[in-house]
Amino acid sequence: MAGNSKRKGAVRKTGSKKGQTVGSGGQRRRSLEGRGATPKAEDRVYHPAHKRAKAAAKSSGGRPAGGRRGERGRDGGPEYVLGRNPVLECLRAGVPATALYVVSSTEPDERLAESVKIAGDKGITILEVGKAELDRMSANGLHQGVALQVPPYEYAHPDDVMARAIDSGEPPLLVALDNITDPRNLGAVIRSVAAFGGHGVLIPARRSASVTAVAWRTSAGAAARLPVAQAPNLTRTLKQWAADGAQIVGLDADGDTTLDDYDGSGPTVIVVGSEGKGLSRLVRETCDSILSIPMAGPVESLNASVAAGVVLADFARQRRSS
Repeated sequence: MAGNSKRKGAVRKTGSKKGQTVGSGGQRRRSLEGRGATPKAEDRVYHPAHKRAKAAAKSSGGRPAGGRRGERGRDGGPEYVLGRNPVLECLRAGVPATALYVVSSTEPDERLAESVKIAGDKGITILEVGKAELDRMSANGLHQGVALQVPPYEYAHPDDVMARAIDSGEPPLLVALDNITDPRNLGAVIRSVAAFGGHGVLIPARRSASVTAVAWRTSAGAAARLPVAQAPNLTRTLKQWAADGAQIVGLDADGDTTLDDYDGSGPTVIVVGSEGKGLSRLVRETCDSILSIPMAGPVESLNASVAAGVVLADFARQRRSS
């Protein structure tokens, strides 16, 4: 018999239009209740997507696909730096974090202890959570029991970056990135610009790496001190900066001049393209000069962030001696 006819209320009272009938005991009602959101495909162990994600993680040495250790928050929300080494590096570098998540059952070590100490000293909220919660924050659960929440980056306006550079009393030195899609390259360029006295970085608003948790970590905290602007149209912004008095110089192995012959002591914008695609056509046509870096070995090109660092270092030297 369905239900429990002896339970109070299971049988309708006398006088009911339908008569005295044994109820289901609430079983039918409970069967219609929702069971929560459906887990993501990669979180269901018998789903093909889970097997593909597991195989991808294994082939990448235990890192998320693409080798990244950062996860973007949903709907443009905060991002999370995952893993004990990356989290500790960010905290040491002074990345503006909002919360440190630690799995309650995780095995402590020196890295985790130092992360907790730094977070406590800086007033960062420390939250003890279950492993399942951190699993949801990461693509495949490779977080090593710790995650650092980083707020979305606030970009500057290109006009404000140039105005700030002019007001500094020094010749503006800026770097614009074209076709750079790796956030690690972006972070390394930001770090180099800050190290060699640059005033800011410009990136396109679309089809470009943005200041994610990965870029934060690679910049070693420089992204907190150096303005990064987004341009809806990179070519138009470069033309505007040229009208403000800056020389626009693009980097390319087939340049019309070399670093040895170029005077970078004046107001200059260095435009860096990707190692594969190089500078796009419109951006290249906007440049006043195309600069190449003399190399002694058989290497045809340098990584984008390395090339930017070499040119920035030479321009900084020229400015010190001028």
